[in-house]
Amino acid sequence: MFRKFITTAVLVLAAAGGSYSYYHHSVQNPWTRDGQVRAHIVEVTPRVTGQIVQLNIRDNQHVEAGDLLFKVDDSQYKAELASAKAAELQFEALVKKAKNEQNRAVQLEQRAPGSVPVLTLDNYQIAVETAEANLEAARAQTHEAELLLEYTDVKSPVDGFITNLNHRVGSQVVANSPVVALIDEHSFWVEGFFKETDLDGVQLNQRARVTLLSNSTQPFDGTIESIGFGISKTDGSTGNALLPNVNPNFQWIRLAQRLPVKIKLDSAPDNLQLRVGTTASVQILAD
Repeated sequence: MFRKFITTAVLVLAAAGGSYSYYHHSVQNPWTRDGQVRAHIVEVTPRVTGQIVQLNIRDNQHVEAGDLLFKVDDSQYKAELASAKAAELQFEALVKKAKNEQNRAVQLEQRAPGSVPVLTLDNYQIAVETAEANLEAARAQTHEAELLLEYTDVKSPVDGFITNLNHRVGSQVVANSPVVALIDEHSFWVEGFFKETDLDGVQLNQRARVTLLSNSTQPFDGTIESIGFGISKTDGSTGNALLPNVNPNFQWIRLAQRLPVKIKLDSAPDNLQLRVGTTASVQILAD
């Protein structure tokens, strides 16, 4: 009987010690399974309107900065550039004409003072300045036409992965309307959502350990880059008749809110491909 009592007491003490150790470890090293892999998404957006005549990418393909993704039909923009250059030549001729007329009037006035009225000389000067201004405007239009022609080649701004490509050769694209998403491969981070009660004492640059649900055998380290300063609230938002919306549910237990903690990745394995939106567990490590 006494032996059973001793055995039970030892087991209870061991369980209590283990529970305390686990609780202490959890307090010192907050952990959440509510984490996600994130990255910056570049919306590839053409600056001109037209049909795609050349498509050099496929869905989920890796591309490098400067790679030609697709080409928009440039026939219209070549014609506009030719028209702009022709207009520029016309205005150059008008500048020469205005200057010739001004020089003739000035020389005549020099040979026979008073033969050309001052107002006429002023008008010749104004004509020259107007022609030069028109020439600058024509040059600006030529430059704009050159840019539009250049913009028919849509290139990758960053290294990354093409995602959700739904266009094909012949598809119509519209200027300033996104066509495809490009995930910047150098911008991956993990965002963990921690209970507000777990963040007491947590500091920037503190180490963290990340484990992906898709690859739990290869945890890797990171550093806390930022801690969210606010989250959206559900109660109190404006509803009908400008009155606040209030959730009528009552809970006996008051749930802690979760705040986003951004983890900068330090040492992700080379053979591990990160994917935006996948699930991760994050543990903040005590110093």
